[in-house]
Amino acid sequence: MRRSDQRRAAVVALYQHDLTGRPLLEALGPNASIFSRAAADRAEELDEVIDRHAHGWSVQRIQPLERSIMRVALIEMLHPDVAPGEQPIPPEGAIEEALESAKTFCGADAPGFVNGVLGAVLRELRETEQPPGDSAERVAAHPEEQAQDFRIPSKPIP
Repeated sequence: MRRSDQRRAAVVALYQHDLTGRPLLEALGPNASIFSRAAADRAEELDEVIDRHAHGWSVQRIQPLERSIMRVALIEMLHPDVAPGEQPIPPEGAIEEALESAKTFCGADAPGFVNGVLGAVLRELRETEQPPGDSAERVAAHPEEQAQDFRIPSKPIP
């Protein structure tokens, strides 16, 4: 199964679990993708990350489908070792896939919301990866390393 199909299957399974309350193992089914199992196993951790970055929104207020899309993207962003592939997927790829899913399956405001939350997570990841030392000194010495604001280019919704 292609990676994008695995992502989509994971989103659907997590969504069904959230919406119906069916046991997660039943919603996942016997052929659950790596993404489904990882997102299910780490749902609490992923929800905490979403909650921290969805300013003004608690995880419970976020639509189940949007929450499921973000959980699957966060698996790839925070735990890239969980779903190894021929080539590692950069976080931007996980965000772009999440945006495409949000555009396809959610309301008009969902892609912007998903992009905002996942972009904030990516910024935090990049900040924690910075080499030690005073950042003001590094910026003064190397202005080309100044942090750039992250935005995924978005196509108009048809």
